Amino acid sequence: MTPIIRHLLDTDLYKFTMWQAMLRRHPQVQAEYHFVCRNTPEFALAELLPEVNAQLDHLCSLAFTEDELAYLGGLRYIRPDFVDFLRIFRFQRRFIEARIGADGHTLEIVAEGPQVHVMAFEIYVLAIVNEAYFRRFDAGAALVEGRRRLALKIERLRAFGAEEPARRHPFEFFDFGVRRRFSGAWQAEVVRTLQREVPEFFKGTSNVHLARTLGLVAIGTMAHEYLQSYQAHDNVRLRRFQQAALEDWVQEYRGDLGVALTDVVGMDAFLADFDLYFAKLFDGLRHDSGDPIAWGEKALAHYAKLRIDANTKRLTFSDGLDLERAFEIHHHFADRAPLGFGIGTNLTNDLGLTPLNIVMKLVRCNGQSVAKLSDSPGKTLCDDETFLAYLRQVFDIKS
Repeated sequence: MTPIIRHLLDTDLYKFTMWQAMLRRHPQVQAEYHFVCRNTPEFALAELLPEVNAQLDHLCSLAFTEDELAYLGGLRYIRPDFVDFLRIFRFQRRFIEARIGADGHTLEIVAEGPQVHVMAFEIYVLAIVNEAYFRRFDAGAALVEGRRRLALKIERLRAFGAEEPARRHPFEFFDFGVRRRFSGAWQAEVVRTLQREVPEFFKGTSNVHLARTLGLVAIGTMAHEYLQSYQAHDNVRLRRFQQAALEDWVQEYRGDLGVALTDVVGMDAFLADFDLYFAKLFDGLRHDSGDPIAWGEKALAHYAKLRIDANTKRLTFSDGLDLERAFEIHHHFADRAPLGFGIGTNLTNDLGLTPLNIVMKLVRCNGQSVAKLSDSPGKTLCDDETFLAYLRQVFDIKS
């Protein structure tokens, strides 16, 4: 077996930032995460089960190295007690199970146990499934095509830089491609190439291992699971779960990592909770579902209503972007607010093969269902229709 995950830093930064917050504030929470493939693969993912199990065995043998811990400890928002926890942390194999689905074709992966022990499985599992899947294709031909497409992206970026008139806020993008990558080696090649060829546009990566080894800025704050988990916390009313989650974040990071995710129950419900207090404390907002232009206009209108200069805030876009769509969004907003673009699949799995649309999402906390009611209906993930209906009622969401 050739290991897919070789370093425990080979994951998204926001896994560590959420992990720290949960460990320090809600270490007792029990959680359940499910793997889901949203599109139809070229062959049944159940065929990958032996490889996935072997890779999970290997993952559970890894530990953070002292050099990795020193890097994390050098980030000013990472606390010494969290680093001490990571020093003794090991994934527990008994908390994760991979199996063949009842139909004989699907791959089921369930991680269940204390949230601080199972929440970090997500990105590694997605990277493992992706790489195991794409190892069955002609890697040589795929890499030739991937390099051709990457070269075209670089040409397009340079042309954009030459053609775009001066704007108040520059075009900046980041690599958000760990979870959907063709392979770890290909992601590293893409990131190194962009860092070398277009540093004026390429500003960082969510991959902590690559950020460390290449001297890049590690990018990331929070994901849906962080806010979703507050739907099931014993001392939090459901209607106030977003405010409780944001308040804990403010208290934990005290000005760092100030970009808030907006689409756990939709942008309108988020803005109803994002009052002047939070709008002043957070540096900006992240879009991950729904029409990005409509979302951005709502964000700018909200800041204007609160009499906050949007030029002091950042709008980050991360929903299935490619460069052309990012250029369009930048053209629309670049004179009105600082922008950032997190691009994933189109950077790290654009090699002429159809990418897998896979996720591993939080479905229960403390035995209670949790859900995401995103502004893109296909992104809603919850197996409890009763809870979904209740959540819609509580937040007055019509559909």
